[in-house]
Amino acid sequence: MLKDITLGQYLPGDSPVHKLDPRVKLVLTAVLIVMLFAAKNMCGIAVCAVFCVIGFAVSKVPVTLMIKSLKPIVALVVFTAVLNLFFVHSGEELWRWKMLSVTDEGIRTAFFMVSRIVLLIIGSSLLTYTTSPIDLTDAIERLMSPLKRIKVPVHEFAMMMTIALRFIPTLIEETDKIMNAQKARGSELDTGGFTDKVKGMIPILIPLFVSSFRRAEELATAMECRCYHGGEGRTRMKQLHTAPRDYAACVLTLLFLAGVIAANILFK
Repeated sequence: MLKDITLGQYLPGDSPVHKLDPRVKLVLTAVLIVMLFAAKNMCGIAVCAVFCVIGFAVSKVPVTLMIKSLKPIVALVVFTAVLNLFFVHSGEELWRWKMLSVTDEGIRTAFFMVSRIVLLIIGSSLLTYTTSPIDLTDAIERLMSPLKRIKVPVHEFAMMMTIALRFIPTLIEETDKIMNAQKARGSELDTGGFTDKVKGMIPILIPLFVSSFRRAEELATAMECRCYHGGEGRTRMKQLHTAPRDYAACVLTLLFLAGVIAANILFK
């Protein structure tokens, strides 16, 4: 399960989505989130799904990676579906057993909420798959640059966010190695009751925290050796520039946003 967590992973490529300005990709991801939460019916969700499918098709990211990014949230998706399926009582009743009942409106609501969560994860994953951590840092810093006028440490904030995102795959890999090492020593991590499982996490968490602090110290030392002093006097080797493809992507996204709004109006 740990290996299925793909958050923060970057997949190098030469697709049109990879070549988009990272600032534009951040804004388009935010617009997608707005589209998903603005959609009030399945037609609006279908418009968002088409948008995500086009994004993945143009980016040439393998479908297996998209499926892999969904595996860690299976429990959340199932819980959301069951919650809406049995606790939405409006509409025509289709099945009842004691206090539990299923209605047609409950089925529609469950499918609607599950689709929204799945598309949210897929759209967010596409951003990290096609944007390197360095480009993501520059994009966040540029978009938040107006906050510098009120003394907000924009560069430091963007750097912390990117470092945290970058080290998620590393910590997941480290956790997997520690778990395998503990199992090789005879630890039974998956057996026993809830209390036994909680106690079994202690031999995993302690080495993980020690390793995390060691990596943080090594990173801090490396940054100091390279005379890193935050954003003060910092120059950039790679400058961000928008291109016609960025404007085309914005126009296409606005058309899909208009499609969601039209679906809300036409299919109330």
